[in-house]
Amino acid sequence: MTTFDLRSIHIRGGDQHRAEVSVDLGVFLLGGQAYAPQPDPTPATLAITRASSGTVLELDFAVTLDGPCFRCLGDAALTLSLRAREYQATKPASDDERSEYMEDDRVDLSAWARDTIALALPDKILCRDDCAGLCPVCGKDLNVEPHEHAETVSDPRWAALESLREES
Repeated sequence: MTTFDLRSIHIRGGDQHRAEVSVDLGVFLLGGQAYAPQPDPTPATLAITRASSGTVLELDFAVTLDGPCFRCLGDAALTLSLRAREYQATKPASDDERSEYMEDDRVDLSAWARDTIALALPDKILCRDDCAGLCPVCGKDLNVEPHEHAETVSDPRWAALESLREES
């Protein structure tokens, strides 16, 4: 877990402090599959701006997630360039003015970066946009060996339903 102690910097209202940090991300588990962030730890830029009413935090980083394609299980890589912003009021009156990543003037950069990545992920991580996936009959990769199977004899347990379809 990577944290940043805001007490280590001294800035006044309106000033900004920039710091180059390395954020530990760890492996992501999505749909039962593991995706490794590259590089890990990930270099990031943290910008801290003091406002009259609180602190504005910005995190800028780029990461590539390496893991299996959702369709064909081949190698897939998803590159993300991300920017996140958080606000912490000096005297928070409600939860809207409080950052969930800040506690005792320490910012949890790992949790913040992981949540930012999670929000930016597509529904499926694919090796390419037109991935054909795996054959549902034999399990071969349809990207490497496109093919079709001849219609096979249907399961006799479905015979009653087949006769209904033929009647209509």
